[in-house]
Amino acid sequence: QRSQKRSNSTPENPRPKRTPCSHSPYVLLSPSSFSPSVTPSQKYTARGSRGEVVASFGSVEGPSWSGRGGRGCTLKLFGSPEENLTKSYKFMFQKVLDVREVLSWRIEELGDALKSHHHLEDFASVLLPAQEPVTVLGQIGCDSNGKLNAKSVVLEGDREHSSGGQVPLDLSELKEYSLFPGQIVALEGTNSTGRKMVVSKLYEV
Repeated sequence: QRSQKRSNSTPENPRPKRTPCSHSPYVLLSPSSFSPSVTPSQKYTARGSRGEVVASFGSVEGPSWSGRGGRGCTLKLFGSPEENLTKSYKFMFQKVLDVREVLSWRIEELGDALKSHHHLEDFASVLLPAQEPVTVLGQIGCDSNGKLNAKSVVLEGDREHSSGGQVPLDLSELKEYSLFPGQIVALEGTNSTGRKMVVSKLYEV
């Protein structure tokens, strides 16, 4: 067998796949032919403008401080005590009952806005049977862990009128609707058995 000596090919000295000749465009289209006068990039560690102040505003040299200490200082809290923190508080820590209280208050607030905007009568309970159309208030929920669809929509009633009870909704009589879980709405419909409400009108915020 004849031993063949291979030429070393490194990233610094790449070996061309084709041997350049006078008729090949390899030499003409090389990077050096396009930018022969480009200087090599300066290394990041060799830069000379490290820590240099390029802009300043006002006098920042030699500030003078004067005071008489902290004797006789009293702190006065503005606003109601409920809106101010007077003791240590865990950031992003909420109790379940506090969250439920805020959600219930939000439902009542938006319920009043719906009532005044659409000129609605007093809300009824979602749990009581109703042969005639009644208006109820609550937030949209899902009866399963899957995605919300026309068959899985439930209404969780408010605490004041429905004590937080849930009732499935029949949306077949509505021409169009757009709902999402957690949406606060007022509905008009009939609940003849007390187990399912057939919705005839939908009042959104």
